[in-house]
Amino acid sequence: MLDALLKVAGRTEPGFSRKIIKWAITCTANGQFTGVIPLAETRGREYQYCPNLNQPELVAGGEKRSHFLAEGLRTIALYWEDGKKQKNQEKYRGKHKYFCGLLESASQDAPYLKAAAKMLKDEEAIIVIHADLKRQKAKPTENATVMVDGINPLERDDWKEWWRKFRLTLYTPKKTTVKMRCFATGELVEPLMTHPKIKGLAGVGGLGTGDVLIGFDKDASQSYGLEQSANAAVSEDAATAYAETLSGLLRDKGIKLGGAMVTYWFLGSIPDEDDPFSWLTEPPDQISAVAELKANQLLKAIKEGRRPDLAGNRYIALVLSGAAGRVMVREIMEGAFESLVANIEKWFSDLAIVSREGNRSSPFPKFSSVAEDNVPPPLISSLWRAALTGGMIPTSAMSRTLMRIRADFVADRSPLEIRFSIIKAYLKRKGDQNMEAYLNKEHPHPAYHCGRLLAVLARLQRTALGDVGSGVVQRYYAAASQTPGLILGKLTTNAKNHLGKLEGGLAWWYENLIAEVISRIRNDVPRTLTLEEQSLFALGYYQQLAALKAGKGDKLENITDNNKE
Repeated sequence: MLDALLKVAGRTEPGFSRKIIKWAITCTANGQFTGVIPLAETRGREYQYCPNLNQPELVAGGEKRSHFLAEGLRTIALYWEDGKKQKNQEKYRGKHKYFCGLLESASQDAPYLKAAAKMLKDEEAIIVIHADLKRQKAKPTENATVMVDGINPLERDDWKEWWRKFRLTLYTPKKTTVKMRCFATGELVEPLMTHPKIKGLAGVGGLGTGDVLIGFDKDASQSYGLEQSANAAVSEDAATAYAETLSGLLRDKGIKLGGAMVTYWFLGSIPDEDDPFSWLTEPPDQISAVAELKANQLLKAIKEGRRPDLAGNRYIALVLSGAAGRVMVREIMEGAFESLVANIEKWFSDLAIVSREGNRSSPFPKFSSVAEDNVPPPLISSLWRAALTGGMIPTSAMSRTLMRIRADFVADRSPLEIRFSIIKAYLKRKGDQNMEAYLNKEHPHPAYHCGRLLAVLARLQRTALGDVGSGVVQRYYAAASQTPGLILGKLTTNAKNHLGKLEGGLAWWYENLIAEVISRIRNDVPRTLTLEEQSLFALGYYQQLAALKAGKGDKLENITDNNKE
């Protein structure tokens, strides 16, 4: 994993980091404040090479320290929320003083920075800066920099050599007496004792300040007399590169799935429009058929040699979460780009399901909708693996979905269409090649037709009696889907009462439909259904109901309503 991260790392250097900067506090060459300007209309402007201190450098020396040039508004402008505790105020005043000191020290190489320090040390200027920030509704947590006479130091190099030398004076890490073999590069190096933190996992168990991927802070984790991260030796350059790269991937390509974050990358360049992961998270036009067609076209182009740039490419995907300040790598998946496209095409095909109106395919939602709320991270990982590798849908996903469907029916709610998609994909990948997106009257299993029969009986009741509150589905779905032999016979017998309330043509149509469905069961209604058979029952019910809504059922019901008027 580290080797793959370093291959896509690009330009990195210890002491520098990519940051998003929202505001620039501007002044003249003599330090007169001229205004606060937004650097971008959205969340901010990205700068690839901002000065940055790691955690040991920030806390060493017993003084309040800050980053250089790019910092939060609390530090640069003493701009914080009302009611901030005195202790916290003093902390940011100390960081502000340090920030101004850095500007003055760096002015030996970049003279214009002295004017910025003068502005920020002026208490009257700070008051005016606060007013401007409030007017523009700036948030104290947003990052800012300084500009002097239109000069943005983050776009210049004149301060960088000073910064490299200054940083060496801040913190002298412990070193081993001998060089060690780097886990990431294989070279002999002086191992970095405390690695940079990975940011981006705060919403999935991680800390806002970041989490370490490699760290040994407990004696029980250390061996052979080695201290800290010397137990897994990595050089400072390699540690900076992997940490910056992984944090960037989580920021730019992070996908939150329940209690985990997914990120991914390709070993070769991939145009955004050909990124299969984007089809999973943002399906084109929200319709599975479009994404499925796009995948099919891309596969064809690769096989015909029209896309040699994609043919030999590979992908790597990670499922991550945080725990007690550490990065937990839950899953690593790697494979050929061509296989990824084929598997995602299969994912769309297997999940395709008719809409409940019955006249079109159901729009395909994001992957996060497949992994519904409160799904345990291990199950989310399994579903993600199934999408990327073409593997099985976990039985636990199917059983959870069945329970939700039953609960929806009992509560008189229409279950989400995606729930039936999950069941269909489960059955398809279990080998049921008779399972289709639309109603299949030729399906060989009686459980499927038992579900169809309940849908027909429920529709018959509604046609005959109208809205009667708690109907057949609300009262009997849960029992019928598990023990159809005990329920469907009674419901079929009672259907004669409903048929007697209909006009002759409509009653005849329903009688024929019931007879057709029962003929598929062959008068052998199963007494009980296994979990897998219950999933067939659910799909039979849903697809039959969709067919009724799309076809003759709706027209006949309208005729009946008109006759009652």
